[in-house]
Amino acid sequence: MTSTGSALALDLRRSAVQSLAIRDSPEELGATLTDHSPPPSALVAQLGEQGLVEPKGRFETLYGGRTNQVWKVRGNRSDSVLKLYRTTLRNPLFGNDAGLEAACLRALQSTGFVPNLRATGAFECDRWVFYDHAPGTPWRQRADKVGRLLRKLHNFSAEVSVPPGCNGSADLARHAERILAGCQSDRVDALAAMRPGNTVAPAPKTCLVHGDPVPGNILEDETGLTLIDWQCPVIGDPCEDLAMFLSPAMQHLYRSTPLSQREEDTFLTAYGDPDTVSRYYALRPWYAWRMAAYCLWRAENGSPDYLTGLELEIAAL
Repeated sequence: MTSTGSALALDLRRSAVQSLAIRDSPEELGATLTDHSPPPSALVAQLGEQGLVEPKGRFETLYGGRTNQVWKVRGNRSDSVLKLYRTTLRNPLFGNDAGLEAACLRALQSTGFVPNLRATGAFECDRWVFYDHAPGTPWRQRADKVGRLLRKLHNFSAEVSVPPGCNGSADLARHAERILAGCQSDRVDALAAMRPGNTVAPAPKTCLVHGDPVPGNILEDETGLTLIDWQCPVIGDPCEDLAMFLSPAMQHLYRSTPLSQREEDTFLTAYGDPDTVSRYYALRPWYAWRMAAYCLWRAENGSPDYLTGLELEIAAL
């Protein structure tokens, strides 16, 4: 990072920390969940009536996500997962739609790299999904495996209705500017001034994009990888998924360290599509700028762990 970039990162960190005392409601702003409580008894009864949980089923809180309440449901025959969506959060980068997750799990069932959906429904003002528990632990190493997984996803002809995503530098610019408009730091203008200057046209061919393929959403066991948390899919540029996985901020948040250059190269080589990889390199400054804006927004809104991510994305710029 240049000395100017280092000074900007430090100033942004100070400004973001100062704002935390003003805007720190996790119910509204989506801080990492730490709720140890079991699901509401009325919801458990609802699941029992549908034959989804056994009378003596046990619920264990899962902590991988940063938005919804998720439990592992222990059963006599097999384990399942219950996800109760929080509808109060309005995240400017990651959507949170139970209906989209259910639709994607159904559409991708034949691929073998998504959990088996059992049911979905509503509880009070929120929605829930219930699916078979995917074995394994969050991905940590062997980036080539993730590259091949995402290529398999992007090549799959999925008949599923999901919204359009960003496609091209103009879309990414507008998205980043909307995120910055929601920030209150007195250094927003300095980050806005780092806006990339190159222009990249929209991709001529789009596909189903997961939207959030971070290490915490990729489970690995001896049989392979499973891609979970399908609440923000889009039809868009496959570079979106490449950029999200390669994001130094996201790698730091979920794996405690960004990918090395060798890991990045291994991932992109394994993805196996030179045209998409070249396009990703052209768009990389735009993705870094948008992620920097998002990290600032999260830091201002109750998640100080995003401050390091902010600095990493500024360095990438």
